[in-house]
Amino acid sequence: MQEWYQSRALYEAISKLIGNRNFKTAIQVAETIPDKGIKAKAFSKIAIEMARLGEDYHEILKKTLDAIFEMGKDEAITKALMSLAFEFLNLGLIDETLKIASMIKDVSNRSKIQAEVAITLAKKGKIPEALEIINNILDDDVKTWATSRLAAELNQRRED
Repeated sequence: MQEWYQSRALYEAISKLIGNRNFKTAIQVAETIPDKGIKAKAFSKIAIEMARLGEDYHEILKKTLDAIFEMGKDEAITKALMSLAFEFLNLGLIDETLKIASMIKDVSNRSKIQAEVAITLAKKGKIPEALEIINNILDDDVKTWATSRLAAELNQRRED
């Protein structure tokens, strides 16, 4: 339990360092976090904020992914990867989102990320790219949902 409290305290310190854009120190502190889940969350937070600010986030993203996979439990790994993928999608970083999604073992959850990417692309008018992603979705229910959303987006564009 003490490990968890120590990890939370370090995570809070990292939040302040990120707020001050002191990413180098934030990374150094994150490396010392004993709790694997909190460590992965800290690295994720740093990577997302660096990406949001246009900083070079590629090295910290590698550390983030390593920390996520060190958590060990498939469910926790899937949850962390999905969260990270959605954050990168919200930043408009489609390639990174798809790369992260490809690491998700659970087909249904991976498919959900792919579907959201496809819908995002469709909203930007990138219909061929959206269709290609939808066609590669393995979960049939998610594929059907994404196709329906794509059709709705196309109808909306036609009405505008």
